Amino acid sequence: MTRPAPPPRRAAVALTALLATVATGCGIGTTGPVRAGPPASGVQRPGTEASTVRLYFAGPYGTRPVTRPTDAPLTPQQALDLLLDGPTPAERERGLTTHVEPEAAGRLTATAGEGAVDVVVPGQVSSGQLDVTAVGQLVCTAAHAEVPGDLPAGEVDVRIHENGISSARPWTLRCGAGGNATPVTG
Repeated sequence: MTRPAPPPRRAAVALTALLATVATGCGIGTTGPVRAGPPASGVQRPGTEASTVRLYFAGPYGTRPVTRPTDAPLTPQQALDLLLDGPTPAERERGLTTHVEPEAAGRLTATAGEGAVDVVVPGQVSSGQLDVTAVGQLVCTAAHAEVPGDLPAGEVDVRIHENGISSARPWTLRCGAGGNATPVTG
């Protein structure tokens, strides 16, 4: 059994009511423009490049990265010099410290080559003068600086030379995902 079609007048009224409901529910208010405050700040202007440096400090749960703005990309030596200055007051409030002694300033050198950085430290890693956290800070900070070769930081070889001299057999390390220095084998 089929139903008879509704009278055209009733269908027109229902369609008009439906359209009126949809049109009034479109979300456009009757008020004028609303002030939203000042424009966003801290946003990089299109077409400009922002330079940053990543430094690694000791935190309560291991080595932690800190990103700071710079005027230009920094060499590994420049990045390590900033690391030797220690954390800022705001970074210290977050519980960050350094295990790299400030006395190393001027005696710690970093030279970047193709995909590698040679870091000459004033003490010995093997005797514990530089602990594991300090080595991780140095390796990861150097690897994340401007190193020729365009390798990802985790693939940059950082060669640690002990006792303030460049040796033929340095410790070759890489920065691991967690900010830890891991030996390169093979």
